[in-house]
Order: sequence, then structure tokens, then C-alpha cells
Amino acid sequence: MARILITSAIPYINGIKHLGNLVGSQLPADLYARYMRARGHEVMFICATDEHGTPAELAAAKAGKPVAEYCAEMWQVQKDLSDGFRLSFDHFGRSSSPQNRKLTQHFAGKLAENGLIEEVTEKQVYSNADGRFLPDRYIEGTCPNCGYDKARGDQCENCTKQLDPTDLIEPRSAISGSTDLEVRETKHLYLRQSLLKDKLDEWIDSKTDWPILTTSIARKWLHDGDGLRDRGITRDLDWGVPVKKGDQDWPGMEGKVFYVWFDAPIEYIAATKEWADAHGQPDADWQRWWRTDKGADDVRYVQFMGKDNVPFHTLSFPATIMGSGEPWKLVDYIKSFNYLNYDGGQFSTSQGRGVFMDKALSILPADYWRWWLLSHAPENSDSEFTWENFQTSVNKDLADVLGNFLSRITKFCRSKFGEAVPDGGSYATEEQGLIDRLTSGLRTYEEHMEAMEIRKAATELRALWAAGNEYLQAAAPWTVFKTDPDRAAAITRLSLNLIRFYAVISRPFIPDASAAMMAAMRTGDDSWPEDVAKALAALPPGHAFTVPEVTFRKITDEEREDWQARFAGQRSAA
Repeated sequence: MARILITSAIPYINGIKHLGNLVGSQLPADLYARYMRARGHEVMFICATDEHGTPAELAAAKAGKPVAEYCAEMWQVQKDLSDGFRLSFDHFGRSSSPQNRKLTQHFAGKLAENGLIEEVTEKQVYSNADGRFLPDRYIEGTCPNCGYDKARGDQCENCTKQLDPTDLIEPRSAISGSTDLEVRETKHLYLRQSLLKDKLDEWIDSKTDWPILTTSIARKWLHDGDGLRDRGITRDLDWGVPVKKGDQDWPGMEGKVFYVWFDAPIEYIAATKEWADAHGQPDADWQRWWRTDKGADDVRYVQFMGKDNVPFHTLSFPATIMGSGEPWKLVDYIKSFNYLNYDGGQFSTSQGRGVFMDKALSILPADYWRWWLLSHAPENSDSEFTWENFQTSVNKDLADVLGNFLSRITKFCRSKFGEAVPDGGSYATEEQGLIDRLTSGLRTYEEHMEAMEIRKAATELRALWAAGNEYLQAAAPWTVFKTDPDRAAAITRLSLNLIRFYAVISRPFIPDASAAMMAAMRTGDDSWPEDVAKALAALPPGHAFTVPEVTFRKITDEEREDWQARFAGQRSAA
């Protein structure tokens, strides 16, 4: 048994996330967590909402609500949606929690003690129309690197280049849209990341098993241009973690808060403490996941995120951990993802283009979406959601292959033997051949899941379903029954056991369908099939079952066309 700590990049609080957000971090993290639990490992799976900074303030202002009230409401919305998609977090926390406030201030104090915090007088953009300084995300403009006209003042979403607000071409206020901006002086704290460059470089070079996407982005930030730059960690905002050194005031920093990128990753640690506090557990129970002097030295820590989050998780957050001089756990593996595009373009909240999590669940159950998203995860390149592909995948993979197998064998057994696993007959060459094929395929599936090769794992899982379908079609118990009922009974017995087998190994991908399959077979035995032959005898003769309802229904052409039109969005005014 291993101990595995899993974190998913924490989503911004401002609004409901689309399917691209879901498949870029939370959903594959859940797949991995479910699989590792099924294999008997001890798992701590953590996520939270990212509640500080400009996105929260802007969204709250737009909603006409105090920012704290808005964040509390949206946390519940995001929590309910994560439950709807069956994301099996051990704890879904909040970066505005008291635990995160205390830990963030603690890290800042330690970094200051170690000479890694510098007070800098800098020039920042001030909006005369808004009467305030505009932190980076309050400013929009054209990226000087790629020309994207909606780049933010901290980073271009299009090319991922790190920016300062003054780098933008034709900047404007994200609050009022005003271009009446001027540059004024203000004081802020900077994390001296450049002093940790060599240590970070050595650490990243040691991660020879990381995906190329992860290491290429990290090295680009380390070495391109001026290399790793010192980074501001405070902002002139009202909403956020107040700037302190531990529990002491920080002279000259009154009225300022820590920049959201600094406190948000610390929430991974804080959310684990939130979990312990919520369950009345002592500090030792969360520290054993995070402090190497408290037992975390044997933990494998895996992070999941979209590629736009890689720089902060490979450089800035590790710089915070290393710079503290304390024995905190560093990440062992970062699984990063490219982007999921939508039907010939991009998802767009403002234009209502694409499928968002709440609308997805209003159309079809979670498993339909989980299967398509995971089997098309944008691992090695960007991928694209199209309604035609979605319909084809659901109808062929889920309905025709898995659903068809369940329906055919249970209905046949009920009609010829009753609703119990039949006795009689013995397995023949065909059954041994299937067992050998399933054993080989299961080992391949396990290898892909261990390596977090999600699309390959989905392909192998579908092949395992198909093997059962092909066996049933070739064995044809409905024909054999006419001349050899005992032989038909043996075929049926193995096939019914296959349902339980499929339920167990498919659960990480399609948990609701797996639970329904287990319920239909009236078994709670969800032990992993280490020995396939034994697993296919788990339900003995006489074991009762029920014929399940339709496990997966097909998507009609009319539905597909309706959804495609409904979620096409509106053309921009431009």
C-alpha cells in the first residue's frame, strides 16, 4: 500500500466552469484518485475554490453582492456541481478559510526571515475613472508577444507569457473599460525567486518522468528572456489575505493583501488542515501528508492542472516551499493538460458558447460526460469537443458495447434460467481464451492508469468491454440452449460474472453506471480482480440478480442538432 496525495488546480470562484476546465484538472485527478483507492492505496484528494483577487471582486460587483457573500454562494454552487460529476474529493475547501490565511502569513514570515522577500517601490497603473490602483487582472489589453487583444495584466491566456500590466498595448480598466489610466508609485513585496533559480533548475532536471508539456513550460520560464524573475506577492486590494509576517503586522504594508497566486497554492495544504479540523482530527493527521518530518517523506504527491497553471506550480509554489526552509512536501509528479476547444472554436462564457457544467448535467447524467471527456483528454495536444463525436462515442462505446452486453445477457438468463446465476456445464476453450485476453488487457489497463495515460487507459477499457461482447456473440448461448442447456448455462454464468468484473474496473471512469451494475448483480464485493479467473467465479450458481434498467441510452440525431444549436453562443458585436 502506498500513500498518495492528489491535488487538482483550484478553480476560480467567479462562475460556473465549462467542460474544458473540468477535463483540464479535476476530472482526471478524480479518475486517478478512484483508481488508486480501488487498488487499496491510502489517498488524500484535495481541491478548493480560489476566492481572492480580481476575479472574485469583479464577479461580486457584477452580481451586486458583497464579495464574501458572493464567494460563499459560489463555493456551494461549485461544490454541488463537483458532487454532480461525482468528483470524489476528500475535502473541497476555500482559499478564504482561516486555515489558509494563517498558513499564507506563516510562509510569508519564513520567506522574509530567510531574506527572500524584498520591498519594492514600483509603478502601477491607476485608473482615474475608478479612483484606485488597478492590479494586473483589473487591466486588459493587447499582448505584446502574440497580439491577443484580451490579455490580462499578469499573463496572456493565449500564449501563457508572463506579463506586467505596463507591458500591455492599449490597456483599459476591466472595471469600467476606461482608458484614462496613469502610472503612479506604490510599494509592494516581491518574492526573490531569482535567488532560487539554480535550486529550481536542479529540481526540475531531476524530474525525468514528468510529461514533456510540464517540463517544457517550466524550462521556458526558467531560461527564456531574462529567466526567472522576482515576482510581486502583494496587491492594493480589499479582498484577500492581509499582509502579515506570521501573526505580526508588516510595517508599510497596511491595507494590502497577498497576491492571489501566492496564497492559492498554499490552500492545498490549508484545505488538508480544513479536512482534519472538520473531522476533529489532530494536526498530526494533516501534517503526515505535508511535513516530511511528520511522516510525509513516504507520500507520493501528484498534481493535475491545465498548462496555463504549470508555471506557478513548477516554479513559484516550489519557490515558496523551498524558500521557507521548512520540511514541506514538494510535488513528485505534475500531470498537465492542453486545452479542450469547442466545436470549431473556443469556449466563451461571455458569448454563451460551449457546454458548462450545470447545463451538461441538465442534459445527460454525469457518466456520459465523464466517459467522453476522459477518453478524449487533451494530453498530448489540444483536443476538440464536437457534438457529432460526442454522439458517436456515447452511442457506440457506452450503449452498443457495454450497455448492449449487460442487457442481452441478463434478459437471456431471465428468460431461460430465471434471475439467478445458472448452474451446470463447464468452461471450455472459448472461456479460457477470454480469460487470457482479459488478463492481458487488464494488466495493460493497469499500466496505463498507473502512468496516468488517460486516453490509452480508456481505449484499453473499451477493448475489455468489446472482448466480452465478442465472446457473447460468438458463443451465442441463445442458440446453444436449444441443443445443450448445460453449455448455455456455463456461457451465461461467465457472462454474468463479467458484469461484476466490468463494474469494478470501470468505476474510475463511470462510477454511477458501475454502482448500478453492482446493484443489479446484488453484490457489494468491489475487490479489484487481481486474478481474472477467480473474479469470473465471484458470483456462484444460485446467486440472485435483477435485470437492470437501460444503462446507457443512445443520443438521437434530433437531440444532437438541438444541443448544437442551443450551445453555439452568440456572435460578438465586433
